[in-house]
Amino acid sequence: MSHTAQHEGNSKGPFDDLLVIDLTHVLNGPFGTTILCDLGARVIKIEPPGHGDDTRTYGPYVGDKSLYFSFVNRGKESIVLNLKHDEDRAIFLNMVRQADVLTENFRPGTMAKLGFSYEALAEINPRLIYASSSGFGQTGPLSTFPAYDTIVQAMSGIMDETGFPDGPPTRVGTSLSDLCGGVFMFCGIASALYARERTGQGAHVDVAMFDATLAFLEHGFMSYVSTGNAPQRIGNRHPFMAPFDVFAAADKPFVICCGNDHLFGLLCAAIGRPELAADARFATNADRIAHEAQLKAELEAALSRETAAHWLEVIHAAGVPVGPVLNVEEAAKLPQTEARNMLIEAGGLRMPGNPVKISGYPDPRVRTGAPTLDQHGAALREEFSALPSAQPTPPTPQTDIAR
Repeated sequence: MSHTAQHEGNSKGPFDDLLVIDLTHVLNGPFGTTILCDLGARVIKIEPPGHGDDTRTYGPYVGDKSLYFSFVNRGKESIVLNLKHDEDRAIFLNMVRQADVLTENFRPGTMAKLGFSYEALAEINPRLIYASSSGFGQTGPLSTFPAYDTIVQAMSGIMDETGFPDGPPTRVGTSLSDLCGGVFMFCGIASALYARERTGQGAHVDVAMFDATLAFLEHGFMSYVSTGNAPQRIGNRHPFMAPFDVFAAADKPFVICCGNDHLFGLLCAAIGRPELAADARFATNADRIAHEAQLKAELEAALSRETAAHWLEVIHAAGVPVGPVLNVEEAAKLPQTEARNMLIEAGGLRMPGNPVKISGYPDPRVRTGAPTLDQHGAALREEFSALPSAQPTPPTPQTDIAR
């Protein structure tokens, strides 16, 4: 398989020689395919005529580059295809015949209307891993509902359980449902590829942002299962462990996490209040949860005497998990961020690196940037139009395709 210069500029990885045809747009699909790209796959992004992926028009910008687009499309190749036109459909089908993976995040039913359902494409490439990521999945009464991240957060329960008791339901401070959907799409693709090594057969991977967010609810769902009721908003504290919260020092807040009685005893000694560990209200974790407000008041009375920096040093030295509350700038400048290569450069832009570190493969600090619209169109048309046409060919599309 020939590779364009764009792919040759990417680093090697466990997915070298994997060809991914990426029809996904906006965030949840592109986030998942960027992980594949970071790990060595060749990812060809197919964009519609006009302005291409919607996120090319979203800010913030650096010069004429959208950071929104650039962060989740680095290292990919771009070609504009109109999948309703015969010539472009032929090029697309030639790509499919060679592809290992195809990804899409249209509303369910859209690919079938185009004539490109999993069943149709599996006829021409039985080894194809066809991954669909959507708001609510390919089945169920909500399957055709359009969805953005905030809608899924609202409907999953995570928004209702986020925030403080006297505040409104609060969106998590990132597009969590989109990102979870992208991660699970990547997991599904990797799993299907592993299965193909044994069976020789491709598969349809069906991921829903809604399902992915439910899977991340964790203690919220535990609370529902145990009580039959939805959990109430509790702010920053943990529902089942104490002290496990944000605490105020003399100047600013910081975090203390005690997951057992031993750590609580160490904390009490470190802050000069050893008697709290023997207090009947706080003797066990269950006691501390039952008297959480009183416990927090006692701890903050001691913590208010010194700065957060002082307590971070003292409590850490005692062996108790503790950490500062940082803003994004401070987190990006942490030596740990640099040590883990989590602030890289791609196309002249700084962005988060690849969290997946695998021994034996490079994790370059400088990566290939996101492509301009149709940057590789001419080369890709030449590469894939030269392939012989194969049968069967999916039917021509129906009209009025909804993105």
